[in-house]
Amino acid sequence: MPRFPKPHSLAVPVKPPKGHFFFAGHTIERVKWWTSGPMRKLYFLMGVMIMTNTANGFDGSMMNGLQSLSYWQEYFNYPRGSILGLFNASMSLGSLIGLFFVPYLIDRLGRRAGILIGSVIMCLGVGLQTGAANFGMFVAARLLIGFGDCIVLGSAPLLITELAHPQDRAVLVTLSGASYHSGAFIASWVTYATLKIPSDWAWRLPSLLQCTFSIIISIAVIFTPESPRWLISKDRSEEALNILAKYHSVTGDTEDKVVQLEYNEIVAAIKMDQEANRTGWLDLVKTKGNRKRMGIITAIGFFSQWSGNGIISYYLATIMKEIGITSSKTQLGINGGMKSCSLVTNMGMSFFADKLGRRPMYLISTIGTFVVFNIATIIAARYAATPHASLGAAFVAMLFIYGFFYDFKNGLMATYTTEIMPYGLRAKGFTWLNFCVTLSLFFNQYINAIALDALKWKYYICYCVFLAFEVGVIYLFLVETRYTPLEEIAKYFDGEDRTLDVAAVANEQVKHDGDGELKEKGLTVQQVEIVEKV
Repeated sequence: MPRFPKPHSLAVPVKPPKGHFFFAGHTIERVKWWTSGPMRKLYFLMGVMIMTNTANGFDGSMMNGLQSLSYWQEYFNYPRGSILGLFNASMSLGSLIGLFFVPYLIDRLGRRAGILIGSVIMCLGVGLQTGAANFGMFVAARLLIGFGDCIVLGSAPLLITELAHPQDRAVLVTLSGASYHSGAFIASWVTYATLKIPSDWAWRLPSLLQCTFSIIISIAVIFTPESPRWLISKDRSEEALNILAKYHSVTGDTEDKVVQLEYNEIVAAIKMDQEANRTGWLDLVKTKGNRKRMGIITAIGFFSQWSGNGIISYYLATIMKEIGITSSKTQLGINGGMKSCSLVTNMGMSFFADKLGRRPMYLISTIGTFVVFNIATIIAARYAATPHASLGAAFVAMLFIYGFFYDFKNGLMATYTTEIMPYGLRAKGFTWLNFCVTLSLFFNQYINAIALDALKWKYYICYCVFLAFEVGVIYLFLVETRYTPLEEIAKYFDGEDRTLDVAAVANEQVKHDGDGELKEKGLTVQQVEIVEKV
């Protein structure tokens, strides 16, 4: 089979003409998905799957809000330090336990099964949390919620990535990451509203409402198609082709050229992975390209939680008291305002994932948070030396500006991780990302409470230093991937001269099958000339 000439260097993304997208070496006009019933259904179901991160965001904001509720404080005897840290960190601990099962579950049973199982477990945990009679029961419930949540969050982004139409994949997956703030927005105002309830239901009601999204998702996933890539990996190619034709083509024709190109690219990439047997944990670090992938994934996973945001997300009430804001109503109002701004910024910037690119968005976000967090630290130090209301107001303003920069790129983490990993390692790579995020979250939720109690504003300096480190890592190592089909991104990490040209394979297969006969492509790696990886 002929091969396209390739330079001995890493490829660079090229911008397509307006109203078009690139696929398999072709410039293709964007599809008007709203003109097709099955495609409208797909985009609606993708919208529901995007809500999988909403429950996670609801929890973070809810736990922040509960700390401002007198009934919650009284019921659990005013927790502080390590006890308060355990209240918050127990969900992350449950997630850490669940991560061991996620890649095996979703690779064996499918992406849809993972979403359904995780959502049901979360509903059980929410019921236990709502009826918690003591500290132990509340913590056990949060362990169970975390266990289910990690299964959902390990499944949904992969399903969206592998099922979405290639023209909108980046935006849809980025929205799934950004949906965290939709949950945070809702929880912040729910806890603000329940402040007026004169009973324990002031905190039990927000706990109960946490399962709303899990119930909706559990119902919707039953009607959602399975990942075509997972089906092909399980030798169910005809089902995969029918799904691609139904949901990625306005006509629903299996012989549609774009459908055939997409199908053949997927088959080529998955067959290559299977025949090379590159699907184990050690394969994550066996090649130079994979080591680079894992290094970046590890970095952005820890950076997502160690940028100072952990203090704001889980201990806003504590830091508000340090700057003289002690009113529960004011604290909850600030929390709600911040979550509202975060929702607008994060969801809005999701639509620029391809327009601006991954590197610019990450750089703007990281540099912005570094500068603003340093200013906020200086203000906090000044307030500690000479308390004044104007300094407290300035600190709150910095928190809003910090939130804007942090949320500028926040949804990109799921997009970037799922797209840079090859299919055979995608579940394991994404699980590793979630492990890094969860481990850093556990640190945030447990250690931050102790450190804030002991060091006050001085603890912020640790994050100032770490943010400077983040800027350097993002600038030096983050690889741009925009405008590129999922199966073709490998060339940015492994080099074009060391990567199977799936676009060439897809075009060749479509040309050979141009007689209109629909058949299994039977592609194997041996049929394609490949330069050995080094």
